[in-house]
Amino acid sequence: MTMLSRVAERLFWMARYLERAEDTARLTQAYTHLVMDIPEGSEPGWDILVNILDAAPMYTSRFRVYSEQNVLRFLIADPDNSSSIHHSIVAARENVRTTRDVLPEEAWEHVNELYHYSRETSESSIGRRNRHAFLEQVYTRCQMINGLIISTLCRDHAYRFIKLGHLLERADMTTRVIDVGAGALLGEENAKSPVTPLVWASLLRSLSAMGTYRRTIGPLIEADAVVDFMFCEASLPRSVKFCLDGIRKELTPLHNNKEALRVLESSRRKLTRFNADETQPEKLHQFIDRLQLNLNTLSDSICETWFPPPQG
Repeated sequence: MTMLSRVAERLFWMARYLERAEDTARLTQAYTHLVMDIPEGSEPGWDILVNILDAAPMYTSRFRVYSEQNVLRFLIADPDNSSSIHHSIVAARENVRTTRDVLPEEAWEHVNELYHYSRETSESSIGRRNRHAFLEQVYTRCQMINGLIISTLCRDHAYRFIKLGHLLERADMTTRVIDVGAGALLGEENAKSPVTPLVWASLLRSLSAMGTYRRTIGPLIEADAVVDFMFCEASLPRSVKFCLDGIRKELTPLHNNKEALRVLESSRRKLTRFNADETQPEKLHQFIDRLQLNLNTLSDSICETWFPPPQG
């Protein structure tokens, strides 16, 4: 089967933006609960959410302080922030609108409904009164849309580019949460803090992995076990290994895949050498930096190989 490169590009980015909206909603929800549950005086700063999404330069150009209201406005409703929930939904909708003929008929209806819901309620959901309901609606609807697409599409090139975007975005978010979240919340001086289990539990919830962790590893939440689980557990859909293995599966049937596979295999080799038990915080940060660089290179390789250059 062949397909237009413009269509492949839009499907790829549709999947990335839908995953981004869901992941940002989950992260914001989990962090809000952490701040409310943690003992007074031990609360981490709201800047951590901005740093996880690597959006500090844009944020500081717009806001002077990292207050709860400013950060949540930036992450939930800001139309110009590419990491915000509303911006991601708008971008996903536009990509679905231009590829409706290769997607299930109901996909446009559900994405359009999500767009109108976000447009009407995102601004009023910055405060705590409406925030929980809004975030839950966002990630529930994103899951429904992804489930619809995955359960009805033929396993052709359209499906492959959707999966590539979906898995790349998910791997990127997992590495960001573990790197910035764990590094900022659990510096060496806080390693023995009584709130440490709460923090790691929050990180697992932000990645929708708490229940699976408890069934697979056990009820005791420890730093090394969480990091190893989120990076190397082959059966966990949100682990980095699962995502990289899935990307390899979707790249293999595509033509001209040599360069993308080369970059991917470099990431997979790095992951096989990873051992959380032997990794100090600084080494973990360096490892994740290299892995994220590989993920960015892989994304660039996919775009350069299969998507047309910008016209201008």
